[in-house]
Amino acid sequence: MPYTRTIFPNILDHKSRQDAELSTEYLLLSVVHSLLNGECTPDIRMLGCSVLAPRCERNRILKPCRSTCEAVRKGCAHAFEGIEMAWPYFLDCDRFFQEAALASISPEEPATIIQFTYHTNAQMINILKKTAATCSDIARTYSIGRSTEGRDLLIIEFSNNPGQHELLEPEVKLIGNMHGNEVLGRELLIYMTQYLCSEYQLGNERIQTLINTTRIHIFPSMNPDGYEIASSEVEGNSDPENDQGYRYNGWTSGRANAQNIDLNRNFPDLTTIVYNRRRSRRFRSDHIPIPDSYWFGKVSASTPGPGRAPHRLRGWLKASAGACLSCARQVAPETYAVMKWIRSIPFVISASLHAGDLVVSYPFDLSRHPLELKVFSPTPDEQITVELGCDKFPAEEELYSGWQDNKEALLSFMESVHRGIKGTVQDEDGNPIKGASISVRGIRHDVSTAEQGDYWRLLNPGYHILTASAPGYSKVMKKIYLPSRMQKAGNVNFVLRKSVLEPDVDDFVIPAMGTYDRFDPYNQFERYTLSELGENGEERQEKPWWWSYFAQSGNAAPTWLLRNY
Repeated sequence: MPYTRTIFPNILDHKSRQDAELSTEYLLLSVVHSLLNGECTPDIRMLGCSVLAPRCERNRILKPCRSTCEAVRKGCAHAFEGIEMAWPYFLDCDRFFQEAALASISPEEPATIIQFTYHTNAQMINILKKTAATCSDIARTYSIGRSTEGRDLLIIEFSNNPGQHELLEPEVKLIGNMHGNEVLGRELLIYMTQYLCSEYQLGNERIQTLINTTRIHIFPSMNPDGYEIASSEVEGNSDPENDQGYRYNGWTSGRANAQNIDLNRNFPDLTTIVYNRRRSRRFRSDHIPIPDSYWFGKVSASTPGPGRAPHRLRGWLKASAGACLSCARQVAPETYAVMKWIRSIPFVISASLHAGDLVVSYPFDLSRHPLELKVFSPTPDEQITVELGCDKFPAEEELYSGWQDNKEALLSFMESVHRGIKGTVQDEDGNPIKGASISVRGIRHDVSTAEQGDYWRLLNPGYHILTASAPGYSKVMKKIYLPSRMQKAGNVNFVLRKSVLEPDVDDFVIPAMGTYDRFDPYNQFERYTLSELGENGEERQEKPWWWSYFAQSGNAAPTWLLRNY
């Protein structure tokens, strides 16, 4: 190397030279000459060594030059493509290298470098995988299924204990690109994943606090098939003298999935059920069982109101932009995957990012009277579908301003999960009670305890009357006060005593609907999530010939080298 001093931990956080030499990254550099048949290997090895053994100047790491990395990648990418190997994550020019002008940045002025461009589905998958590999102590990726055309529905999670629900740690999810031609949200979430990883590593206290106290799930593209259609049309209309390529792609091309199903209108209509039964004192507006008619193709005949109710509560509405009513008779694989996902994790707040308008809309915002378009129909408890702007497919040069406009709002939204109260519900022996209800007087929307008996309830400051209840136990009521300056959720725990309760008169008045646990009768749609999984729930994938170089190394499997993993 053209310098004499190196420093550890290196850029990849190897603590010593021995750690670096035992790593999978070092192993790759050792065998890359054989893998690539000698192509580009001197340049690749020098580039990799500049990351593994970074230059030390004034007792700090000096990142290698980004322009050198870009030149090497331009000349060598074809060699990796020839053996179906992904470009190694630690040679990511945007993340581990810097422009010469940035070399003077002091340790007190760290910066996250994000490339504000559009990303293909393959590029998005690679970024999520590389980000998880870079921040493996706080991030992981997982799949909830596949799209109609077989594309991975990939999610990245951030937590100080990835893959585990921690007692009293709230869960947040962000979804983008439900409509394939509404793309700003998709890109913002891709940028956010890179930002969270980098800023955490750079010591940003706000980001470290957020990730250490919250489990965050980011799903950039719910409709990757639709995005392919929309992006290909935009690319075909990107004549420099015709600015309509980005702004006017018909507003419908790519909106639906590959089955021509509008995913935003493919979820079960639970709103109508709530309105029909809202007068019953005991009828709940949460954890409503999905009617069998949804699974067996019976379409609701109700007329839609003007609202933009989000994905979880919108039903079979007549689509205004390209999707036919008959399409709603099917359950799309993307819809099914998200419903199973929602049921498997106790999410506290959620946001789905759309485009085409500049509004925020809430569940239950279908009109109570479908034929009256201006009737205010408020939700009992508000989560957020977010419309980011009027451009569904903004020009690439507008992506940076879109990030600047929305970054703080997204961070604040995730932080807001720590408002209100949280706690546990247990029996007298200290055993957690799953499925106990926590109700707030005056708000007809209860929350339920998770597997470990913990719950979260977003509340505004002030006095509140809480009631905890569960079948077979007596109710417990508490009065609480939340000061306006609380910085984190208050802790309110409940202990319930076993009791034999008399049935309520409403138990006989309300027609039975089954239970919330009833899902996908006869497992007719289970193939959407099981067909690609192995015996242990791991995704089946035929490994390339070069995988044996790394399989016996004793290190974690380098899935970041698999192009479509």
